[in-house]
Amino acid sequence: MQRSDKVYIIILNYNSWQDTIECLESVLRNDYNNYQVIVVDNNSTDDSLENLLRWVRGTQSNWVNPGNPLRDYSCPAVDKPLEHIVCSDDIDKSDEELGLDHSSDCINSWPIVFIRAEKNGGFAAGNNIGIKYALKKGDFAFIWLVNNDTVIKRDALSNLVCYAKNYFFDLTGSALMYYQFPHKVQALGGHVNRFSAATSHILVPGEINAGLDYIIGASLLVTEKVIRNNGLLPEDYFLYYEEVDYCFSAKKRGFKLGVCLDSIVYHKVWGSQHGPDRYERMLNLVLKNRIKFHRKYLGGGGFLWLGLLKPLIGKVLRGRFLEVLRFIKQELQSKRLS
Repeated sequence: MQRSDKVYIIILNYNSWQDTIECLESVLRNDYNNYQVIVVDNNSTDDSLENLLRWVRGTQSNWVNPGNPLRDYSCPAVDKPLEHIVCSDDIDKSDEELGLDHSSDCINSWPIVFIRAEKNGGFAAGNNIGIKYALKKGDFAFIWLVNNDTVIKRDALSNLVCYAKNYFFDLTGSALMYYQFPHKVQALGGHVNRFSAATSHILVPGEINAGLDYIIGASLLVTEKVIRNNGLLPEDYFLYYEEVDYCFSAKKRGFKLGVCLDSIVYHKVWGSQHGPDRYERMLNLVLKNRIKFHRKYLGGGGFLWLGLLKPLIGKVLRGRFLEVLRFIKQELQSKRLS
């Protein structure tokens, strides 16, 4: 059988190796016939990389609740060991220096690449490490960014690539469904409010053509041409809005966005945000990055602050008045410095 265009699948892990293993087990079942997986560990503090290496060698199991309706997408485990490479984030080194690890009886035709990041620079920086590896190899047609807290259907990638090629899309997303509620749509891409820069998910197919401004980063297929012309993901957001920025930049360069409804990915949503204050941490990042994005693409005028009133008042009502004052002071200072 003739091989399809090569796809690098980049999966970013941070302190959530169990999710990453479940994701990998589903990815290794996909029916596309020419792909290579890159796992970037974003300087985890929970021995993630060591556990992932135990898994790839067959000494760490993947447990999924027997009552989970999505269990069949990642269980039973694929045969181990799997051929793999372990390397640092210094992509300029040769393959020999990166530590090529060949195994004799492996089922995967391309070795899984594990890259250890020396620091956690955020979502974009971590994914960019994987993208730089792919660019160094120069043997791909697409890069597929996949969140580690996802499980994919077997035909998710093949449908995604077919749709992108048939309809000439340069950045293509999947239909994201809630992992916890598999029949409920999480997002079919997203829309940006041109006044406030607030983002909202598209939930029905009929709104995609008119309202699609960006592809959700949990499943984002990008052509080599986009990577080479639009560059790497913007690293100044750390988390949230980086895919929005990237898609806006790509659209300004004339690239087309689309969503493949037949590419199904189940998303757990909260994968990298742990702890009791995760909502407040998320909101702080979202608001900070909304301001940054608005100033970059929409002018940073008065409508921006009008759009921030509701979430900031909500924080005050939750007893975070001093936090709101600090936030406003910091943003006003950053505007003066910019």
